[in-house]
Amino acid sequence: MGKRFGLIGAAGFVAPRHMRAISELGHELVAILDPHDAVGVIDQFAPEAEFFREFERFDRHVDKLRRQGRRLDYMSICSPNYLHDSHIRFALRAGLDVVCEKPTVLNPWNIDALADIEAETGHRVDTILQLRLHPNVQALRETVMAAPPDGRHRVTLNYVTGRGQWYDRSWKGDVEKSGGILTNIGIHLFDLLIHLFGPVRDWRVDTNAARRAAGALTLARADVDWLLSIDLADLPAQTPAGQTTYRCLDVDGTQLEFSKLFTDLHTESYRRILAGEGFRLDAVRPSIELVAAMRHAPDGATAADAPPSRRAARA
Repeated sequence: MGKRFGLIGAAGFVAPRHMRAISELGHELVAILDPHDAVGVIDQFAPEAEFFREFERFDRHVDKLRRQGRRLDYMSICSPNYLHDSHIRFALRAGLDVVCEKPTVLNPWNIDALADIEAETGHRVDTILQLRLHPNVQALRETVMAAPPDGRHRVTLNYVTGRGQWYDRSWKGDVEKSGGILTNIGIHLFDLLIHLFGPVRDWRVDTNAARRAAGALTLARADVDWLLSIDLADLPAQTPAGQTTYRCLDVDGTQLEFSKLFTDLHTESYRRILAGEGFRLDAVRPSIELVAAMRHAPDGATAADAPPSRRAARA
């Protein structure tokens, strides 16, 4: 029998992937909340869904469905990063399981509080980490795990994705709301690196600016140099005209086909979550600890320079 879903945040880039996953797996998107009304994409997947622009009316509707015996089963959350924590709390306390887009939250202490609410309510939070599910990533991880544990890999990550002035003036350009480029652009990449090469041993931030960040990571099985940028000036000189992205993960001189890692794997993510095989709060903690520690680091800072409250990112 299909599950009944609510959705918070329908007007953004990623929400249609959640809508498609719910539809393709034979479930029902029942109620949607977004303060913006440029959400015609809903018609492709759930034209009968109730739509609300005010949280208070959405909250009332979700409760009404419960009282009528037509309760929702899941809440999918695609709202701006800084609202995830509040929206997850609402959904858990409404008696729902949660599917959240990354980053789950901005700070590790938010994870602690959500874990407490999970225990209180008996409901759970799963996060979309679709890069972990890509066959290329799974094959690479098997190779890494099969090697001697004291072996080390030399890794370079360059991720450039051009963004215009709108980015800086939106919530994404506000570090208090998005977590800055390290979180909004980097969270799934740092999660990928930790997933592949093990826990963080040390880190260094060489550049930490609004549109560009760079540094190094020492992981259990790899030494990583990384660059994140939304500045077109960081595209390699040989980038074809009109191309605004450059994604390269080099492992010991071999480049992983990185662009194809961004194949839409949300449907597979939902399939696994509904089967009880999703990524729970403990799975997202390491990358959130890392980006939270680096977020406020000045140029040249290392893990040892972080305040004691943020040193949890250093294993």
